[in-house]
Amino acid sequence: MSEAVQELINILNLEQVDHNKFVGQSPSFGWQRVYGGQVIGQAVIAASRTVNNRDLHSLHCYFMRPGDPDHPIIYEVDEIRDGRTFTTRRVVATQLDKAIFSLAASFQIAEEGFEHQINMPDIPPPEDLLSEEDLKKQFLALAPQNVKDYWGKPRPIELRPISLNHYISRKELEPKQYVWIKTTGPIPDEPTVKTATLSYLSDMTLLDTSLFAHGKNIFNKNLQVASLDHAMWFHREINFDDWFLYAQDSPSASGARGFTRGSLYTRDGKLIASTAQEGLIRKL
Repeated sequence: MSEAVQELINILNLEQVDHNKFVGQSPSFGWQRVYGGQVIGQAVIAASRTVNNRDLHSLHCYFMRPGDPDHPIIYEVDEIRDGRTFTTRRVVATQLDKAIFSLAASFQIAEEGFEHQINMPDIPPPEDLLSEEDLKKQFLALAPQNVKDYWGKPRPIELRPISLNHYISRKELEPKQYVWIKTTGPIPDEPTVKTATLSYLSDMTLLDTSLFAHGKNIFNKNLQVASLDHAMWFHREINFDDWFLYAQDSPSASGARGFTRGSLYTRDGKLIASTAQEGLIRKL
């Protein structure tokens, strides 16, 4: 197991300090603020610890303040409802007595029902693309230093985008993105940990896609960018033994906000989860 994956598993292993109250820590990556996917993943763990024998099927969350990686995050779970089929939880994350994040989550007893899905896009497999190491050596040689710094940090997730043109070009592109994603080590075979890990990686690259049409990227110094809200729906069983395809498109940007949708597929084309996010993309 890579050190970065072990650290991810460690940060998802919250400490319970009281009834429905949990504490999470942040990794020492040198970031100025906590990565949004980390807070989502930790909140999923906190909510799941208060639910028995039901699977998370959807979450909706808001980012209210940036998290400080130098301080622990307190997660308090409100047991909204325990129904015959569905269970609802609300989680509020705080630092220094101020709310930084909230999550509403719904869990369901496993049921059989109708089945359909949209097909996975036809794109090259991950083996036909540059690895992250090759990207760093070749493609990112022309990238700004802040982009190099971002890709140079050890991470639990490997990304293989179809293209990285938006990082080195100001050309206006179609607001679509396809990224193969894989953990850099095994994930424990526990449904809650797998769901939290998928939630963790779901925040990656979404905000980028909303900037494609404007010839910008999240590293531009004349932009203020941040996730505002995030939603996710879990459709099918999660397996981290292989790559996922993260297919994204941004239907709209307005009011200094960019909206992006995402679909997560297994290599063999099963749609396992869907996402939607709106983020701040403010000109400075």
